[in-house]
Amino acid sequence: MTVGSGPVGSADSASTADPVAVARQHAGRLAAAVEQVRAAYGDTLGVRRLRSDVNRLTECLDELGPPSPDHHLSAPVTLETIPDEPYDESLWVDVEHEGLGAPGRRAP
Repeated sequence: MTVGSGPVGSADSASTADPVAVARQHAGRLAAAVEQVRAAYGDTLGVRRLRSDVNRLTECLDELGPPSPDHHLSAPVTLETIPDEPYDESLWVDVEHEGLGAPGRRAP
């Protein structure tokens, strides 16, 4: 079953400058696909859940409104690579074990 003419995010008739319009277009295609599923499977619980999810998605898109004027895209986060080799054991000298307390100390 093929729904839509292109992959998600492709430029179709909706302007790619308006992401909400693109999302609405894809939600409409999803609704049509769910109706095809309903035609094939009948009105089962799973199909009713799918229809409800698509309706909720459409309602959420309707409630978005215009973006906040002070909203700015944040800079991408740079991930730090942590090596797989063991840590230097001297880093852990005289530290307390989490949940156990200091080494050599006994609970009262």
